[in-house]
Amino acid sequence: VCDMDRTSGSRALVREFTNTNYFIERYSVDVPGELEYYIEHGEASIALVIPPGFGGKLLGRETAQVQVILDGADANTANVLLGYSNQIVQSYSQSVLLTAATRMKGGRVGRVLPEPRIWFNPDLKSSNYMVPGVVALVLMIITMTLTSLGVVKEKEIGTLEQLLVTPIKPYELILGKLIPFALIGFVDVTVVLAIAHYWFGVPMVGSLFLLFALSGLFILTTLGLGLFISTVARSQQQAMLIAQFFFFMPFTFLSGFTFPIANMPVVIRWLTYLIPLRYFLEIVRGIFLKGASLVELWPQTLALFLFGIAILTMSVLRFRKRLE
Repeated sequence: VCDMDRTSGSRALVREFTNTNYFIERYSVDVPGELEYYIEHGEASIALVIPPGFGGKLLGRETAQVQVILDGADANTANVLLGYSNQIVQSYSQSVLLTAATRMKGGRVGRVLPEPRIWFNPDLKSSNYMVPGVVALVLMIITMTLTSLGVVKEKEIGTLEQLLVTPIKPYELILGKLIPFALIGFVDVTVVLAIAHYWFGVPMVGSLFLLFALSGLFILTTLGLGLFISTVARSQQQAMLIAQFFFFMPFTFLSGFTFPIANMPVVIRWLTYLIPLRYFLEIVRGIFLKGASLVELWPQTLALFLFGIAILTMSVLRFRKRLE
């Protein structure tokens, strides 16, 4: 809330918002410029700006305007919030009209009009929110599947045992298996980005180089998980089932790709912090729609880096142990 009027009328409008089950007042700022941080970093989904002279205009029977700023990156959520905020402002405006009508007869009566302003996705296109998420989903499925199936296939046809009797070292074998799939992952990112931008018209506001660099961190995680699956599965069919039920489905449902994390139960929300895809989705959508830099994305980047190093290291150690 940015209340620059600080009158009984402005405070009454804020109460109209907070008395409902739709909104919670998280932050209060003095000037509109301070709202930018909370909206860009996802700390707030909507902001209410009440200009100076708001209460005076109502007392003077003039039309008063308030600004509603929304984070339009998630078009569905923004549409819902916009509908709720318009209803609340209209309800408050009607109460002002009724109060004025009981006190006076005839003459003009002031009302309140909302001025919505949508950031990052002015047209509220759902494709601008969903398509960047597909980039992360495709990258996860392709790299994890190829890695797990590629190694398991070597077991099934017996060539893995033949490789073990050669002078090749375990780390060389692991690199030989992972590097091609990492390159395929970057090719997939390039193809999906091109389709997202040129076919679906999703704007690319941020740095393309930063997106590719942080995609590399996510690839570390997916390659590690694929390698881990290969050490558990004994056949390609078993590898696909393990990947599907233990990784693809939980990652898709708990990462925020399908359902908003804010709408999940508290226990489930805590579990989402263990899903690497959650952080990469925030990175991809932040770069695509908000033009976010590494300064804004460093928490997600650090989490993705730690996940990638830990999962890949654990998987490599387990794979080497199986080879030995």
